Amino acid sequence: MEQLLTIDSIEAYNRLFGFETRHPLVSVIDMSSSDTSRLPPEIAYDYRVYALFLKQTYCGDITYGRQPYDYQEGTVTSFAPGQVVHVKFKPDFKPNARGLLFHPDLIRGTSLGRGIEQYSFFDYSSREALHLSDDEKEIFADCLEKIKMELERPIDKHSKQLICRNIELLLDYCMRFYDRQFITRHKANNDVLTRFEQELNNYFKDKQAAREGLPSVRFFADKCFLSPNYFGDLVKKETGRSPQEFIQGKIIDLAKDELAGSDKSVTEIAYNLGFQYPQHFNRYFKRGVGMTPMEYRRTEAGA
Repeated sequence: MEQLLTIDSIEAYNRLFGFETRHPLVSVIDMSSSDTSRLPPEIAYDYRVYALFLKQTYCGDITYGRQPYDYQEGTVTSFAPGQVVHVKFKPDFKPNARGLLFHPDLIRGTSLGRGIEQYSFFDYSSREALHLSDDEKEIFADCLEKIKMELERPIDKHSKQLICRNIELLLDYCMRFYDRQFITRHKANNDVLTRFEQELNNYFKDKQAAREGLPSVRFFADKCFLSPNYFGDLVKKETGRSPQEFIQGKIIDLAKDELAGSDKSVTEIAYNLGFQYPQHFNRYFKRGVGMTPMEYRRTEAGA
């Protein structure tokens, strides 16, 4: 039976792998010096801290959200509080990874704490690991080293600010590296966009909206086997528009066609498009078009 371990503190993680705790809220780790002799072959980690790892060798399969990570040599994976990660180690594995763990309490009240949501890669899941070039690996390692050096100094009034700034620098570099990866995977990204467009069209063509309501970004991300955050970032970077904007545009276009080309009531059109209440549809349409559905219908009839 798979064992579940809750990582709710830096001390809990360090104790599990035999590391020294230099700071109660942050740790730079080198897994090559860890003690894994007590770990079972299959384990699940319930993360209550932020974690970022640069993997140097393949040690086994990692799964999050029921999909396997593309987690081979030279990749970065990241986990946020609230995520459960399943690990199946290969026989006689020797871990070789460097990483960073920090508790949410470390960044409270800092610029990093206020901006942590922008680092959407913490919520990426299946097949979405970051692959680094050799130069990028050096930058990643250098950032870790700067944090480690600060942790080895006696704590003073500057420690927290300098540690958080260096963590922020590392995360900013990861954002840059992901942007590069989105570009180099342009063909694969186009395949995702094509799938998204097809699924969006089918959702309304097959009357699914009338049965199940308005579609969500998560629905289409699941269809593309991606996490909502990764899917949203991919679409935004490729097109300049968010998935939600694509969905809204599709709904508005279909509504316009029905209002101008049919005798259906506004209420019927609203229900067919997935709105539970016609009033919601009226507000939605006016926000997107600048006039109510009935005003639009009268305008088109007089054109």
